[in-house]
Amino acid sequence: MFTKDEWTQEELLKNTIELEKEGYKIVLVDTILKPLPNIETITYNPYEMALMDEKTIFVFYCDTGKTTKERLNFYRKKLPNHKCFSLRGGRGYWRPNFQILEEIHKNV
Repeated sequence: MFTKDEWTQEELLKNTIELEKEGYKIVLVDTILKPLPNIETITYNPYEMALMDEKTIFVFYCDTGKTTKERLNFYRKKLPNHKCFSLRGGRGYWRPNFQILEEIHKNV
């Protein structure tokens, strides 16, 4: 999961579940001043973000995902102690009601 530069919405939600078990915090970063519905986001502020715990992972988004992917190296230089990713498709591909449901195991 750390080898990719981009995460899809599904990967973001799955990785959040897995990484939070290991003590990481995933933060969705708004670079266009348009918060996504049904999920917590923060506005891009490199000074405040640099003060966050090193186990914080930032996922940046814009309207299409193209700009944040192109600027990923810039973000990584600003936040060298953190892992940074781009949200594939950005705000345009965000599905507000998409959820990851864990399978229900039936007792047989």
